[in-house]
Amino acid sequence: MLFEKLTSIITRILGNAITFILALTMVFFWWSTNLFNSRDSHQNIGDIIFGITFLSLFIIQKSFNKYSALLHLKINELIASHESANNSVMHTAQKTEQEILELSKGYIEEKIEEMIKKDTAEKQI
Repeated sequence: MLFEKLTSIITRILGNAITFILALTMVFFWWSTNLFNSRDSHQNIGDIIFGITFLSLFIIQKSFNKYSALLHLKINELIASHESANNSVMHTAQKTEQEILELSKGYIEEKIEEMIKKDTAEKQI
């Protein structure tokens, strides 16, 4: 539970624009102090690649956060628009892993019971 909260907070922080600006500033500072002090071009190229890779982490996290939020919104809309849908599966992003597993078990058991009832009704006809 604590780990899930921690990862949720870190995910929001890494996907924040302010965090990216701070990381970009840090990389530029690092480049400006190291590139001119180093005489080895291979080391300079490695530093540039490392800096770009580091900044890519923040960009990828931001795009994943946006994609995830859009996907959750679409799924919640589909669930809410269907009359027979189980509304307990809405907003699962805020639920813990244990709650999601319990919902999943209940959902599977419910669907199996429906299938058994349907097969029994079809056999009686």
